[in-house]
Amino acid sequence: MNAHPLDYYLVLRPRHGDRERTADVEAIVVEEFARHNDFSTTGLDSARWTPSGVGWWSSAALSRAMRLDPDLLARVVPAPRSGAESAYRSLGGGQLPTEAVLRTYFHDHQPFATAAPLRLGPAHPPAGFHERRVYRVLFAKDLRADQVAELRASWRTPLGDTTGSAATGHLDKDGDRITWDLRRVGHTLAWCLDVTVLLRTGAAEVVGPTVSGLTNVLRQHGLVPVATERFS
Repeated sequence: MNAHPLDYYLVLRPRHGDRERTADVEAIVVEEFARHNDFSTTGLDSARWTPSGVGWWSSAALSRAMRLDPDLLARVVPAPRSGAESAYRSLGGGQLPTEAVLRTYFHDHQPFATAAPLRLGPAHPPAGFHERRVYRVLFAKDLRADQVAELRASWRTPLGDTTGSAATGHLDKDGDRITWDLRRVGHTLAWCLDVTVLLRTGAAEVVGPTVSGLTNVLRQHGLVPVATERFS
């Protein structure tokens, strides 16, 4: 059984004039990352629907282009399922299929190269913790200054933070400690979220929901997740 909901995107037509957003929607894309047990990604499944097409179809090339083609990326808008439902209905598709049905349209799987986790940071966890994990979630697209400010306020990033991160946050849950920092990477419109998990308990189940929740927060701010890597 799949524990995580699907990711939804609206692909807009090149904008000409001031039209309603629904009228601008060219396609709806549904995606789901395949993951190892440790929550790092192993691949990506997707399906696309257009009002002028013949139903849902699957294309790994489209998912790659959504992250690599600047012109297409500029027209990709992450959406909640409710937003995809509204667009689907307005474009004549009727009721959006359930997520179980949508998964049956995933035919062209995009595998990711996998390797043993690299080491980022100290080899051993601090005293009192039995395991240290570091994850990096890569994102395409850019954030506006006001969006970064909103994230800093939501995550309670300390004023005068000197880590070089755009925003940071932390969570203590049942003795486990999770910290994260968001920063721009490379020379293109890209961001990464580094999440450090210190496990005091034996319940590694905290990892998936936490990393997934943080990823979804950044999707809600317009970023497009590319992959989740594990570094330790």
